[in-house]
Amino acid sequence: MRVAAIDCGTNTIKLLIGDVDVATGSTTDVVREARMVRLGEGVDRTGRLFEAALERTFGAVEEYAALVREHGVDPAHTRFCATSATRDADNAEDFADGVEARLGVRPEVLTGGEEARLAWAGSVRVLRETPRAPVLVIDVGGGSTELVLGHDGADQDRPDQAHSMDIGSVRLTERHLHSDPPTPEEVAACVADVDAALDECPVAVADALSVVGVAGTITTLAAGVLGLAAYDRVAIDQSVLDVAAVHRECDRLVGLSVEQRRAEPWMHPGRADVIAAGALIVSRVLARTRATRLVVSESDILDGIAWDLAVSTP
Repeated sequence: MRVAAIDCGTNTIKLLIGDVDVATGSTTDVVREARMVRLGEGVDRTGRLFEAALERTFGAVEEYAALVREHGVDPAHTRFCATSATRDADNAEDFADGVEARLGVRPEVLTGGEEARLAWAGSVRVLRETPRAPVLVIDVGGGSTELVLGHDGADQDRPDQAHSMDIGSVRLTERHLHSDPPTPEEVAACVADVDAALDECPVAVADALSVVGVAGTITTLAAGVLGLAAYDRVAIDQSVLDVAAVHRECDRLVGLSVEQRRAEPWMHPGRADVIAAGALIVSRVLARTRATRLVVSESDILDGIAWDLAVSTP
């Protein structure tokens, strides 16, 4: 079945057009695109989606709609999922109306729990090596961070525990990291925010023996740890990183200015200003686990959306 999955988060909107074989559990990518539109700019402070952010996002939706038509995807096999920024916005209906007018499909606003489940389904299902259980999946987004704990069993679509925390790279940057580079006081405030969220998180993070990291913050950190000359999806996918090396890279990036981060050959310019907050989230989560390695997956919630759509469509 050919499906089109769109994941619209706080910072990035991503498209996957793929041919899913439910019998074998495989997905063949036809198109995979990402645009950094920063839909959630200012949402943490104002509770509304800015007009400029809506226009940036609608521009990307128009491009994606053209690709969906070009590759002959049935509207019934197209799913648009919106996450943290849209959950929090008072004017989410304006966003939904604009997407539907351009794509012909109304956005589905995921709950934090649904977001976590799809992140698990998209990542654990395609790992080439079986990790030691319990397995923790970390998905750091712009507005929220999903933590999902489970065992690698036959029913990989149903993890044991899942929770979405209202901390993300964009949200915490806007809330705390105002200097360039951030001051020690700003970093301490950001860390305190992350630790408070983790203290209240019902997922038993400390039980995790293996950790799988997904989404742009973690894949970007992986590029830095691996010392890549450019962002390389193939090199990053399924890479296994020493947790101590990840902590060092997180600390290094936090200490750089935005211009210095942007100069890294593997850094997307649209991520350079928020990667420090994302790195702090990753580092604080890893510090609470027993894992010594971090497995990085390029398959994430987007792949989970595509898979879930295929298995649930008659």
